[in-house]
Amino acid sequence: MKVIITGGGGFLGSQLAEALLVRGELTGASGSVEPIEELVLLDARFGVGPTVAPVRRIEGDITERAVIEDAIGGAASFSIFHLASMVSGECEDRYDDALRVNLDGGRHVFEAARAATGQPRVVFASSVASFGGEDMPTPVGDFTKHTPRTTYGMTKAICELLLNDHVRKGHFDGRAVRLPTVIIRPGRPNAAASGWASGMFREPLKGESCALPVHRHQPHPMTGFRTVVESFIALHEIPSKKLGEDRGYCLPAHQVTPELAGTVLAEIAAQRGLTIGPIEDAFDPRIQAIVDTWPTAVDGTRAVNLGLPKPPPLQEIVGQYLETFGKD
Repeated sequence: MKVIITGGGGFLGSQLAEALLVRGELTGASGSVEPIEELVLLDARFGVGPTVAPVRRIEGDITERAVIEDAIGGAASFSIFHLASMVSGECEDRYDDALRVNLDGGRHVFEAARAATGQPRVVFASSVASFGGEDMPTPVGDFTKHTPRTTYGMTKAICELLLNDHVRKGHFDGRAVRLPTVIIRPGRPNAAASGWASGMFREPLKGESCALPVHRHQPHPMTGFRTVVESFIALHEIPSKKLGEDRGYCLPAHQVTPELAGTVLAEIAAQRGLTIGPIEDAFDPRIQAIVDTWPTAVDGTRAVNLGLPKPPPLQEIVGQYLETFGKD
């Protein structure tokens, strides 16, 4: 079978690709386990990442359906992990681009899967930002009403609805993973309004200061990158008959504050003999206003009951980052 990862040049996409290379097989549309004969990474640009066989890289824009069709290439058996997306801060600043990339790009992926023979599996990376608003409960769960208050969250909610309708119509076998904020992302900060969640660990671990744009008591749902990759694969492998009508699943997450992050960093510094940089207040009302519209806690019970993993303790998530990326 062929596996396509949109956003394959990004952090999660590259980590998922590495995990699939190690795994070497997935359940195909036939319902039987099939070897992964080709792994296609599709992105607008690439940095480092797996380049050995059976990996193929395609640089292209998902807003062009022909790019998706080229990635599929008439394969008789394939699965798609649709991770490509503009992030939250970008979407607030570039509304038209957000619609073009997140909505039109998602539609192109779904329509290409619909046009295929059989029912390929499509795993879509959604977000808990699809929830929001003044009546949002704490915690949010899979049956909380979608009332997003950001453009990013709106695009994710619409793609979830589209995916569910494609499944209802029998077009393809779709599943959506509602991601909390994923930590710890390596590299430099990106345009995501949640970038501080990784930054308040990443920069101090390098001995550098982190500029914190939100309140120190701000609670935020977070999980580790390894757990997310495991969840993508686990949800892909669940037999369709075990999934409900709503194919979107909230992942379980830790509720983390910058204050808690500081405590965990101090513990890790003592254990590993590290010099930790400071977390410095640099309040940004624009970022805080976006974060205020997001859930502060998530109920992932439905995903756990399905067999998806819980995140390990926060200290272990930081340890996984150090093992994989060092101090970046």
